[in-house]
Amino acid sequence: MLAKYGYSTIGVVAIISFILIAAGILINNGFVKYSLITLAILLIIFTLNFFRDPERKAPDRDDVVVSPAEGKVLFIKEIVDNKFLNDKAKMISVFMSPLNVHVNRIPIDGTVDFLEYHKGEYIAAFEDKASEVNERSEIGITSKHGKVLFTQVAGFVARRIVYDLSIGDTVKMGERFGMIKFGSRVDVIVPLNWTPKVKQGDKVSAGETILFEVN
Repeated sequence: MLAKYGYSTIGVVAIISFILIAAGILINNGFVKYSLITLAILLIIFTLNFFRDPERKAPDRDDVVVSPAEGKVLFIKEIVDNKFLNDKAKMISVFMSPLNVHVNRIPIDGTVDFLEYHKGEYIAAFEDKASEVNERSEIGITSKHGKVLFTQVAGFVARRIVYDLSIGDTVKMGERFGMIKFGSRVDVIVPLNWTPKVKQGDKVSAGETILFEVN
């Protein structure tokens, strides 16, 4: 299954690949011919792989927060959130490489009560300050167990954040809501009474892996 957010990009890449293959067929130079055809094939394979969208099964419980993204746990730390929680909080950051599935999923059941988009820089997503200076979307959900804030943070390569949420939307854990095209990171911020269930360096799956459990 392919992500709906990638249809336009896949179409553009398909056209470019067709042009490269056609050019390769018309060129008499064998090295150039096969180089162009190989490049076209690799380009379409990479694009289809990037926009893959496998099915995920969310936990059958409402007292946990699951990862919105597939990737590796980058940071686990305490912070002060002045945007949505307005209190001390815990944060887990998940880094997505270009090889990960990039469709993002809702981390907890609830209502979208906060939604902001910020233009910004494009420093490497694994830098700590990326969550404050890079292009990003900030999404706050009010659940039965309290507020949860999560952000899509663009990285050095990623230049396109996509989400289809609005203030007042009722959302379910594991639902698809968007993606960050070509890499970067997601931060998840919860109150202090939530316990992390992963450790730095762990690999996580979007919509399935439990990041936090409420005490």
